[in-house]
Amino acid sequence: MSRRRLLGTVGAAGATGLALGAAGGVGVYAAASGPDSGSGSSPALTTVGSTEAMFHGKHQAGITTPLQSRGHLIAFDLAPGAGRKEAAALLRRWSATAADLMAGRAPATDTGIARDAGPSSLTVTFGFGRTFFDRTGLTARRPAELDPLPPFSSDALDPKRSEGDLWVQIGADDALVAFHALRALQKDAGPAAKVRWQMNGFNRSPGATARPMTARNLMGQVDGTNNPKRTDPDFDRRIFVPSGGPQPWMAGGSYAVVRRIRMLLDDWEQLSLAKQEQVIGRRKSDGAPLTGGTETTPLDLDKFGPDGKLVIPDNAHARISAPEQNGGAAMLRRPFSFHDGIAPDGTPDAGLLFVCWQADPLKGFVPVQRKLDRGDALSPFLRHEASGLFAVPGGPAKGEYVGQRLLES
Repeated sequence: MSRRRLLGTVGAAGATGLALGAAGGVGVYAAASGPDSGSGSSPALTTVGSTEAMFHGKHQAGITTPLQSRGHLIAFDLAPGAGRKEAAALLRRWSATAADLMAGRAPATDTGIARDAGPSSLTVTFGFGRTFFDRTGLTARRPAELDPLPPFSSDALDPKRSEGDLWVQIGADDALVAFHALRALQKDAGPAAKVRWQMNGFNRSPGATARPMTARNLMGQVDGTNNPKRTDPDFDRRIFVPSGGPQPWMAGGSYAVVRRIRMLLDDWEQLSLAKQEQVIGRRKSDGAPLTGGTETTPLDLDKFGPDGKLVIPDNAHARISAPEQNGGAAMLRRPFSFHDGIAPDGTPDAGLLFVCWQADPLKGFVPVQRKLDRGDALSPFLRHEASGLFAVPGGPAKGEYVGQRLLES
C-alpha cells in the first residue's frame, strides 16, 4: 500500500495541494505562488503531504521544484575495486527506490519511518563528480564543464567535505519523509559505495506564512528574488544542457555547484539595519531595491541620492551579483539553510547550503563568484567551507535508470 493511500480521503483540499505540487517553480516556494504569480494563498498544512513530484521525465526532479522545507545533501565515493559495472547496478537500485519513494510507495524492506505520510513533494536528484569518470573508465565521456572550479579568496575549503564520485540531493516538505529517503538510499549503497560527506538543510515550510513569500536566509534577508523563471524565454538555454552536444548523455541535464557557506551571524547582527541594507542593496523588510518599488522592481543602478552617492553602493551584493553586471550570467539558486550547533567559540555553525544550477558553470557560477570575490560587501560575513561540482544528467525515461545513457552507451 502506498503511503499516500494511508492519508485517507484527501478530498478537495488534497486536490488543491496536488495542483500546487504540479506547478512549475524555479528555486523558491514563492516561484509557484509568489509576488508575481497572482496566486492568492498558501496551501493548508493538511494538504502538504499529498503533493507528488515525478521521477521520470526530461529533467530530474529537484532542479526547478519549488524550495522544499527539508533537505539532505550526500556524496559517496565508489568502494575500492568498484567500477562501471558496480556503478550501473547501484544507480539501478537507487533509481528504483527513488521512483517508489517519490510516488509514496514503501520499498520492500521499508523501515516504517514515513509510514503515515504522503509523498510530501519528495525529490531525489543524482549527479556525478569529476572523479566518477576515472573510477568507471569513462574519462573520455567526462564533460569539460566538470573542470575544477578556480580558487576564490573567501575559500576555506575542507577537502573531506568537498567533491565526491556521486552526489545525491534529497528534498521534501516533511522531515521524516526526507530522512526516510536518505536512510533508504544509504542502505541501497551497500558495499558499492561509502559516504564521503553528508549535510542537512531546511527552509520555511509551505503554509507557514499568511501569504506565499520568497524565502529568507538566516541573515533575515529575502533570498531568491532575481532567480531565473521558467517563463523566461532563455531559461532552458541557461539552465539545461541542450541536445546535440559533445556528451549526448547530458542532454536535458544541468550542472550543480554545491557550497557550504558559513554565515558569521554574530558579526552580521552587530550591524545596524541601515548598514545591513547598504551591504545587500535591498530593504530587509520586503526585499525591494533601495532605489524603490517592490521586491520585483528592477534595480536602478544609476540612481544617486541627495548626498551625491549611489543609492545602491558600488560594492552592494545585489549590484555585483546582478546579471546585467555579469554579462548576463545567470544561475538558478535553490539553497537550504543549515544549523549544525554551536562552535567551540560560542558562535553558531550556521549558514547556507548553496546549490545552483546552470547549463555551464563557466558561464553561470564562476564569473559571478569571481566578481563577488573582488569586492562584495557581504564577503566579510561569509566563509566558504566546502565545495562540489556535479554533472546531473537528464531525467530517466520510463524503464530507465538515472545515468543509463552514460553507463551503458
